[in-house]
Amino acid sequence: MNGKIAWITGATSGFGAAAAERFLAGGWRVIATGRRAERLRRLVDAHGAERVHTAAFDIRDEAALRVAIDSLPPAFAGIDLLINNAGLALGTAPAQEADLAQWKQMIDTNVTALVTITRLLLPTLIERRGAIINISSIAATYPYRGGNVYGATKAFVTQFSRGLRTDLHGTGVRVTAVEPGMAETEFTLVRTGGDRAASDQLYAGAHPITAADLAETLWWIANLPPHLNVNRFELMPVSQSAAGLQVYRD
Repeated sequence: MNGKIAWITGATSGFGAAAAERFLAGGWRVIATGRRAERLRRLVDAHGAERVHTAAFDIRDEAALRVAIDSLPPAFAGIDLLINNAGLALGTAPAQEADLAQWKQMIDTNVTALVTITRLLLPTLIERRGAIINISSIAATYPYRGGNVYGATKAFVTQFSRGLRTDLHGTGVRVTAVEPGMAETEFTLVRTGGDRAASDQLYAGAHPITAADLAETLWWIANLPPHLNVNRFELMPVSQSAAGLQVYRD
């Protein structure tokens, strides 16, 4: 083990779960958080409590987050990297037909919870001259029908990352916004309320980004020499382009 510690939010599926496995494979210790306790337990069962510390709670619950931070075992207190991965998209309707409750849930998760955990962990990250990787999206840059509030929350994540870089100037803390394009995870299942057919249709023949692909990208960014910072990283599958976010299918 190299002694470094990563806190990964949303570690029960998709990018977060793959990132946890990649960093563990690379010798880091991982603090894995998410809502689904049974999935977090599998990480501990697979890697051991000396390698993985877990806390099951909704990232929107600030009180639970504070408890999770305050109750970190000493062996996991020195956090070197925060990967703000927890987030979601809900609904595909145009703004005039969208569910306001879904809009608020996306804002609470993708924006409010992200800035809360970041602020609470900044003292430790500054002390450790650590790093923050915020998972944004190409939706932050390229609007599309039905992307309304989701895209806006991710635009916030990208701009917040830029602001953090400015404020943390001279501290040695690195900050990166990673903006993935089409990726096959549970993302579309969550967005459509569990519509497997819609998810399968979206990704069919498109060769999308995988969770493992993104985890390798995060690993590369985190392990760059400490004098280098990737400000913004945009990643798409070859089959996707910014020309109306069209997708070529074979």
